[in-house]
Amino acid sequence: MADKFSRGFACIGLFRPKNPENVGGVLRAAHCYGVAAVYLEGARTRDVRHCTNTPAAHRHMPTYMTDDMLGQVPFDTQVVAVDLVPGAVALPQFQHPQRAVYVFGPEDGTLGHRHISRAQHVVYVPTRNCMNLAACVNVVLYDRLAKQLRDNGERLPRHLMEASHA
Repeated sequence: MADKFSRGFACIGLFRPKNPENVGGVLRAAHCYGVAAVYLEGARTRDVRHCTNTPAAHRHMPTYMTDDMLGQVPFDTQVVAVDLVPGAVALPQFQHPQRAVYVFGPEDGTLGHRHISRAQHVVYVPTRNCMNLAACVNVVLYDRLAKQLRDNGERLPRHLMEASHA
């Protein structure tokens, strides 16, 4: 039987990210969790080299500046909108798709109808207040990994096992 982690991937999409600190933090998280690509749509900051991007993640995975990230979603990949909106599913109850693009809204706003209506899933992180963008990305990616580990008998995926021993 094939290793569950030999298939599937996660990408991150940011809609109108405001702060370069958060973009750098998101890129760092994406690198840590083995994300396949990061899309920035309508970025209000174009500098991905912020000091919070300590691994220079943009050098290790595709990082796209785009006007329509959903127009670039890979074939057979589900869009997961992460936003605090009515009808969203709480992250602890969410089953992550094998191939997913997680789309996050700006620090000072929401995704809006255009992105949410094109998503197959809408989830939120149940917290008392809104989270920092980079922190929210970390939580979602950790939840994905934790559920994969649980469902895979507690084995780390190959790409993370190799990174943790480096």
